Amino acid sequence: MANSASGMAVNDECKLKFLELKTKRNYRFIVFKIEERIQQVTVERVGLPEESYDDFCSSLPAEECRYAVYDFDFVTHENCHKSKIFFIAWSPDSSRVRSKMLYASSKDRFKRELDGIQVELQATDPSEMSFDIIKARAI
Repeated sequence: MANSASGMAVNDECKLKFLELKTKRNYRFIVFKIEERIQQVTVERVGLPEESYDDFCSSLPAEECRYAVYDFDFVTHENCHKSKIFFIAWSPDSSRVRSKMLYASSKDRFKRELDGIQVELQATDPSEMSFDIIKARAI
């Protein structure tokens, strides 16, 4: 279960919650945290379907790395309702170097565990994942 590159395991709850987001749409977003002490990715927070993109952004810590998935609903130019699941690697400049390296080395392995990611975004600053950027990447 551990990743040979980083030694990181993925808690089963991460996959279960993601599956619920993808298939049942029980959540708007999920924030994942690496528990360094036990070398495992865990679910830190889930956002209810009625929560907004601002709620999602405010759930990411200003000075710590996280992974997150966000289910983005939008309307196409042809007036079709669609949604895309974004994977966001949040790595603020102010976070610890060790933490940034750990999240970077574990990202691809963790992302592979979440089958159904449609768009990937890396952000070091809130402006790099503004609502306009998310919207532009979705369409």
